[in-house]
Amino acid sequence: MEMLDTGTDELLASLDDRVATVTLNRPEKRNALSDRLTPALRQILLDLELRDDVGCIVITGSGSAFCAGGDISGLADNVSADQSKALSQEAQVRQLVHRQETLTLRLHNHAKPTIAALPGVAAGAGFCLALACDLRIACESAFVTTAYRNVGFSGDYGGSWLLNALVGPGKTKELYFTGRRVQSNEALDLGIFNTVVADDALTSTVAELARHIAHGPAVALGYMKENINRASQAGLQECLALEADRLVRCAASPDHQEAVSAFMEKRQPVFNKP
Repeated sequence: MEMLDTGTDELLASLDDRVATVTLNRPEKRNALSDRLTPALRQILLDLELRDDVGCIVITGSGSAFCAGGDISGLADNVSADQSKALSQEAQVRQLVHRQETLTLRLHNHAKPTIAALPGVAAGAGFCLALACDLRIACESAFVTTAYRNVGFSGDYGGSWLLNALVGPGKTKELYFTGRRVQSNEALDLGIFNTVVADDALTSTVAELARHIAHGPAVALGYMKENINRASQAGLQECLALEADRLVRCAASPDHQEAVSAFMEKRQPVFNKP
């Protein structure tokens, strides 16, 4: 296992067998975002995108939480109160847009498949982080909440778009208007969680899934993600054109050639050969 330098002990990262695991590490604050953790997370996402030896990224939290969102007590990931007063509303909007685009948008559009592993609560911006991942695997005791109404906020980090894409506008409005907890069984029924497992099975379940994805055809998986993301924003004709372009590109890839050879030789393909 290779330990990756994030520049802070509030964010841990490692690489093992093509799976990069990124752990939010503020258990005493339920892994709430901070002015050290969040910039490090933005940077490690950039770093991992450039690595050919990474086939899947797992994002999780230490202890019994995924991420409680912004650290309200510390004004985490925001300018200080004094700075905020000195900025115009327009400047504050530009600053927040930049922070959002370099975190949840970057995660949503990331070239690598991503899995959120939830050992507990994901709330507010922490819920948005989980929603921005491709898959969400949770333990039975985990729950999610939009939480914004509890602090008088309308929401940020793309949660209204990301949640709406999964459950539709009616349920999204309910969860935003009420801020209620959605327990793991309901989140599974709604399609927010892909899988729910026993608390003591979360680590092994996620590891097995991540390894399976990480050893798949990297080029094809990246194009699959691009195709599916585009489908939520474009019409069928545009999506057909994108799928055609990406399939032709896959046909020229070493992974496709290996898959054909493996089929003819009646063996399992070995993708991502160095």
